[in-house]
Amino acid sequence: MQMTTSLHRMVQQRPDHALTVFGDRVRTAAEAADRIARLAAALQSIGVATGDRVGMLSLNSDRYHEYLLATPWAGAVVNPINIRWSTAEIAYSLKDCDTRVLMIDDAFLPMLPSLREQASCLATVIYCGELETPDGLLGYEALLAAHEPIEDENRGGSDPYGVFYTGGTTGFPRGVTLSHDNMMISALAGCAAVPAITSKGRNLHCAPMFHLADLAMWNTTLVMGATQVMIPTFTAAGVVHAIDSLGATSTLMVPTMIQMLVDSPEAATADLSNLTLLFYGGAPMPEDLFLRAQKALPSAGFTQGYGMTELAPLATILTTEDHLNPKLWRAAGRGTAQVQIRILDPLGNEMPRGEVGEVAVKGDNVMLGYRGKPEETAAAVRDGWMHTGDGGYMDDAGYVFIVDRIKDMIITGGENVFSTEVENALTKHEAVATCAVIGVPDDAWGERVHAVVVLHPSSSVTSDELRDFARSHIANYKIPRTCAFVGELPVSGAGKVLKRQLRAMDWS
Repeated sequence: MQMTTSLHRMVQQRPDHALTVFGDRVRTAAEAADRIARLAAALQSIGVATGDRVGMLSLNSDRYHEYLLATPWAGAVVNPINIRWSTAEIAYSLKDCDTRVLMIDDAFLPMLPSLREQASCLATVIYCGELETPDGLLGYEALLAAHEPIEDENRGGSDPYGVFYTGGTTGFPRGVTLSHDNMMISALAGCAAVPAITSKGRNLHCAPMFHLADLAMWNTTLVMGATQVMIPTFTAAGVVHAIDSLGATSTLMVPTMIQMLVDSPEAATADLSNLTLLFYGGAPMPEDLFLRAQKALPSAGFTQGYGMTELAPLATILTTEDHLNPKLWRAAGRGTAQVQIRILDPLGNEMPRGEVGEVAVKGDNVMLGYRGKPEETAAAVRDGWMHTGDGGYMDDAGYVFIVDRIKDMIITGGENVFSTEVENALTKHEAVATCAVIGVPDDAWGERVHAVVVLHPSSSVTSDELRDFARSHIANYKIPRTCAFVGELPVSGAGKVLKRQLRAMDWS
């Protein structure tokens, strides 16, 4: 399978179909394909060879879409860069996978001098912004105008499609190499499990396109022939405009984004009936937020995906139909068509249904490996099974419930406490917008349960009041012994809470 096949099919069958929408720019499938073939020619002309990595450091745009297809068209490999990283982290990723060509937009131009200094591998920079091309850089549009379209190099199968760096919630990023087959298998599984994605749809990219969750949604909707609508970055006003005025019918968000949308004044007064699918992932959605989101988006069917970068990224889906059953709201869903899932004990034995162990996944979506890290690859992928590091259990119907990262489990007084269970209880309180629960050192208990809480604006609650509230929902030993109130939680580019940063303050 090839990542470019969907574009070829669309050009053949629906050349005048609006493929991308970015602001006032609307490009048909035929126009987009011509630009992609010209960009591929330009990349080859500046020395990009088969298998070389091409980086992209940019906000969302139609040019990001072109980059994702032109790079394999030229025979090369994408390296979408985390826009929330520091210069040092970006330079590390460029050096780690020897990225010599980088596309950069206006938002990140100030970083370029430091990137050049710290990443000596960087030979050529292409400016893909909206203003005049700065001195010393190649202009994106000028390159397209100067080159004739070339034929697709037809890379596919086990050939690498991209190097995707993990979000860093558990430590320093690692480059995950995914093949064309990895990506396409995951996309086809998404198509099979989410019938709301159709060729008549318009998928909105409001999550960052560097992240594999959004890229998976991009690929799935590309396979189905949908229109791709991009806004540069998430804002509640931007999402509302895209749904109301640009006709977006589907989108992917993480719960923190959903909360910002449903709490916004723009959503309160807009017509959001065009949105028929809200795909969410990255973290569980608290019950209170789910109910408020249903009210704010009454036409939308909710679908959850669970997975990880190493799985390209899909493992399970909780379908729109599943969301009609409140007993399944805490589930991550059931395994998609391309995978087998098991819950394993530390020795690799499958656990009985209902008992917590490590979630392991096997299928053709499992990564080729961590770039340049064979020992870490061998530790993660054993006999074809990707060991996710997530603790969870499976019920008798095959639904997987994620309870915690294995390393995030709190052991207090000999009892195991899963942080997600405590977080679910605390977010039921009307004053709590969101929270993160971690274990911190305690002389008496080894670890104690500690909650870091963000309150709704103009709301107040004390630690004692939160503890009293939690007693009606969870066992006494799970109740936070201490609480801290903050304005916001540290999050990764995927919207996941960085608990290692929270722990560092207490474990240092």
